[in-house]
Amino acid sequence: MNHLNALICGATQGIGKSTAEMLAHAGANITLMARDRDKLQKVLEGLSQNGQQQHQILVADFNDNLSVQNAIGAFCQNNLIHILVNNTGGPNPGKACEASIDEFRNAFNLHLVNFQIITQALLPKMKDSGYGRIINVISTSVKQPLPNLGVSNTIRGAVANWAKTLANELGPFGITVNNVLPGATATGRLEQIIQNKAMKIGITPEAVEEEMKKEIPLGRLAQPEEIAAGIFFLASPAASYINGINLPIDGGRTSCL
Repeated sequence: MNHLNALICGATQGIGKSTAEMLAHAGANITLMARDRDKLQKVLEGLSQNGQQQHQILVADFNDNLSVQNAIGAFCQNNLIHILVNNTGGPNPGKACEASIDEFRNAFNLHLVNFQIITQALLPKMKDSGYGRIINVISTSVKQPLPNLGVSNTIRGAVANWAKTLANELGPFGITVNNVLPGATATGRLEQIIQNKAMKIGITPEAVEEEMKKEIPLGRLAQPEEIAAGIFFLASPAASYINGINLPIDGGRTSCL
């Protein structure tokens, strides 16, 4: 990974943070992107760094497309990125049939529109470099919709098909586009889902988590670094002939191939 530059979205916690740490340890130059400058700075200070590596932060609020557009536009004037990890928090739980139009619209902007803004901004220099890895962190719901995640199931599916289309378009430039589909992973996002379900059905969060584990052949939740390992491989030169795939990292929970 030496001399490769990576932009990691949602980099202050969970999968994004673990991915940044793993890529930095392998020698990549890391740009951490999220909305909280203080949290970004804290992660930045913890990244591995040899004498030649250069890490930095990029502040943008994914709830505001214009904020993202302005931040990435200014950044791209002086920076080349070889590896892009599109990653952000998911929509609130709930049934699709009960979701408001605004919930769908906001989720579409949060995920697909922001990913498009960032990708388009990075592409010219990525094409010129002849090396590109675009990895989207989405969900196993693109293969098997998850209960009570109606908006998320819908938007994640849109992102997956967007990515497959890009893979076909960008392959001739030496740029691969792939999706990582995390299963139940010990992050703040999963904790929110567990708390919501526990309150709704009147049991403890611990009981909800145990029921969740029973659905997973490996019998446990994933750790963020286990998802990061899959992202790391797809970002590496070793994955040069892998393009346009969905990679579930879910302990075998998804019932389809």
